[in-house]
Order: sequence, then structure tokens, then C-alpha cells
Amino acid sequence: MKARIKFRKYGVMKFIGHLDIMRYFQKAMRRAEIPIAFTGGYSPHMVMSFANPLGVGLTSDGEYFDIELSESVDFAQAVRRLNEVMVEGMEIVNMIEISDDKKKTGMAIVAAADYLSEFVMEHPVENLADKIDAFRSQPEIIVWKKTKKSEKDVNIKPMIYDMREQDGKVYMLVATGSVENLKPELVMQAFGKFLGIDLEETAMRHHRLEVYADVGSEGQRHLVPLDQLGI
Repeated sequence: MKARIKFRKYGVMKFIGHLDIMRYFQKAMRRAEIPIAFTGGYSPHMVMSFANPLGVGLTSDGEYFDIELSESVDFAQAVRRLNEVMVEGMEIVNMIEISDDKKKTGMAIVAAADYLSEFVMEHPVENLADKIDAFRSQPEIIVWKKTKKSEKDVNIKPMIYDMREQDGKVYMLVATGSVENLKPELVMQAFGKFLGIDLEETAMRHHRLEVYADVGSEGQRHLVPLDQLGI
């Protein structure tokens, strides 16, 4: 049986990197006595994979990882036991059963994520909604994008599915995953350049709201949260 676990990451835990988060959950699984399956061979490890890990410094209400169980469990009790061993800044939201199909793992199906980006600068941007509209109305939004293999100019406009003002913050829905991946920091740096101001990472606070899979067909995007794709 495979299961998908949704969790929140907030407070000081935003400074913990992905590898340490993996180690943390491995220990939590043992402490909560979750019957997680292990790989075979000379160096067995827990069968666990994360869907688009969050960058350091970001908080989130919608993080996911998939596990394989060696026996069936009551998901409500498993969530309760896990939360009993969580530290402040981590909270298990839910746990659902998912398909055994490898093509449907969280890592494989992630297509988008949405964020709220908050200004922490002394003088926030005035007429924010109008300026966001002007930013998005550009024919192209070119940025210098670094990847593991190269650095090049990229037009990120097609990867910004939505962007608008929300309660004085910037809401954005962007492409996320193995095919296309756009970080909110890069969008806001481009926005700052458009405004003629330097929006360094320390000038913004980014919070991930949710991670989505695209279940649409024939080029029609239909985004669904990962915890709505259980069996």
C-alpha cells in the first residue's frame, strides 16, 4: 500500500533544508511506529519520496511526500501519532491512500504551485494591483535563469499562470515540477526590475499555499491539489 502525507512547514523550520527534512521524517516514522516499507539490498532505506521540495526560507501549508507501507494502517490514527512526535513548525495535515502506479507519484505529477509573497521592505509598493497587471501585460518577461546544467535567458511569462494583488500581498500561480519549474523569488526579482527597485530575497517573504497536479486534457489545464488524488 502507498500513502501520501500532506504537511505544513512554518516558523523556524523554514530554515531547515530538504535533506534534513528527509532525515527528520525518517526519525518521525520510527517514533510514531508507522509501518513504512524499506528497500532491499545491503543498505535498506525507507521508501519515501517528496513532491517538489520547498526551498530554504519559505513556509508552506501544502507540502507532500509519498511512502510505501508494509501493512495497512488507520490513517486518522497515523496522523495523530505523527503529530504527537512533531516539533514546533511541522504539522501533519492528512494522509491518503494512493495508486501503486509509479507514474502517479507526487514527484511525477506535480505541475503547479501557488504562493503568497509579502513585502517586508519599509515602503511597500503603491498601486500594487495596477503594477502587477502592467507587469503581466508585457509581451515577454525575460530573466536570467540558472539550472543545474546551464545559465540562459528565459521567457517566464508562459510559466506564470496567475498573478494578482491579494490583501497587499502578491498571489501567484506558477509552473512547478520536473518539466517546468519557476520559483517565486525569480518572479519577484523580475517584478522588482520592472518597477525599478531591487527586490532582494530579504525584501520578500514567500509562503507556499498548495501544490497541484494537472488532470486536464487536450491542452486544457485543470489543476487539482495532490491530496485530492487518492484512491
